[in-house]
Amino acid sequence: MVPHWLHWLALASLGLGLVCLLIVAVDVARHPQRMWIMSVVWPVVASFGTVLAVLAYFRWGRRTAADAPDDAPSTPFSVKVGTGTTHCGAGCTLGDICAEWLIFAVPGVLALAGWPGFFSERIFAVWVVAYVFAFAFGVAFQYFTIKPMRDLSPGRGLLEAVKADAASLTAWQFGMYGFMAIAHFWIFGTLIGTPLEVTMPEFWFMMQIAMIAGFLTSYPVNGWLIRTGIKEAM
Repeated sequence: MVPHWLHWLALASLGLGLVCLLIVAVDVARHPQRMWIMSVVWPVVASFGTVLAVLAYFRWGRRTAADAPDDAPSTPFSVKVGTGTTHCGAGCTLGDICAEWLIFAVPGVLALAGWPGFFSERIFAVWVVAYVFAFAFGVAFQYFTIKPMRDLSPGRGLLEAVKADAASLTAWQFGMYGFMAIAHFWIFGTLIGTPLEVTMPEFWFMMQIAMIAGFLTSYPVNGWLIRTGIKEAM
């Protein structure tokens, strides 16, 4: 049985994430980003980054709003890397959410991902589906960034989006899956002895933490991608 304190902590964290998402979404609606896709990214990131994401948005994100003054201070490289990482993470987040609820509604999808024939653990097949969805969302986010910035054709823009997102997204999913494995097999499987299900608030609380882990593992990769010019600085 899930401890009461963990259940209420999960609800509180999810509630805080929702509040932070709404705060940023309202402000973005009033001050749209120059790059429209970032008007989607910032609220999504606030849903799991909560207070830190809100502070980052008002400290740095507002500098790239369409109505920001032209003489706004330049953004440090470390912040550009962080913004690029969240750009990737927002696509991963939306992809993972869609995948989890699709699997809940249509469990048969997992047969296409190798469970129970190939994988002995259901969660591994879930990760395959989630990776496909996250990759699709991530490439779309990159496409709507790279194509207009470089004035590319649709085909070239798609190719460059795949190049820019593949390593970044994989690094993010590596950190996210790593923490979810700890949550699934150790915290809930061993310590608590209760399966971690998508309908539980504890599941999405663990996902919030997993997304932060994904940010940490993807940050250095994004730094390399931006330095080498494979990915655009945000």
